[in-house]
Amino acid sequence: MRYRAILALAFVAIGCSAQPTVSADSSVLPADSRQLIVVTTDSWEATSGSLQLFERVEGNWEPVSDLIPVVVGRAGLGWGTGLHPEQTNGPTKREGDGRAPAGVFSLTETFGYAESEATGLPYVHATRDVECVDDSDSQFYNRVLNRSEVEVDWVSHEEMRRRDELYRLGVVVAHNEAAVPRGGSCIFLHIWRGPGTTTSGCTAMTSNAMEDVAAWLDAAENPMFVQLPQSEYKRLQAEWTLP
Repeated sequence: MRYRAILALAFVAIGCSAQPTVSADSSVLPADSRQLIVVTTDSWEATSGSLQLFERVEGNWEPVSDLIPVVVGRAGLGWGTGLHPEQTNGPTKREGDGRAPAGVFSLTETFGYAESEATGLPYVHATRDVECVDDSDSQFYNRVLNRSEVEVDWVSHEEMRRRDELYRLGVVVAHNEAAVPRGGSCIFLHIWRGPGTTTSGCTAMTSNAMEDVAAWLDAAENPMFVQLPQSEYKRLQAEWTLP
């Protein structure tokens, strides 16, 4: 993908006709964020959608990728806990509900099976001892860590070094950073099983797309992630100054 190329206006931004100027006073997106990933789905219950990359250019969000097919949670989307104000217009994400989180979130690090990867975010080498804790009763709830470096107090977790390729490369979505019990945990962008599949609550795409996204992300640009059903995107677009 040619991320630095500005695409034709006919292709602009998830069905929108204009690019709003970002205002630090009104946007839920941090003023110093210059990279944005937007995922939209057809409805709260839809399990597939599209992803697009944006970069901030002179105060405006400009698309820098084609639309990328993605799949989301088996139960669709539900409001998560992130940088956006609390919302009541739709379902709310809970631990184990099969919903991917809707809202605005930071992207904090990448992870994968290789010892190193081409990415501008901090990288975690997913060895056999690296896990993400999804036990709400654990003091380490919603954290990716090495079990050999802490006293294990959890009874359930996500294996970060899976036997398949789904976590060969991925990105951590900063959902429920305060680790509110049963608020939802271990949310990632990662590789899918294929079109028409679903996840337990993550957002997944082809291996090639995941590699391109990971390589594009740059911690210095404070990358953000927005995921919404189309109806909510349209409702909040102006208020949140989304592309």
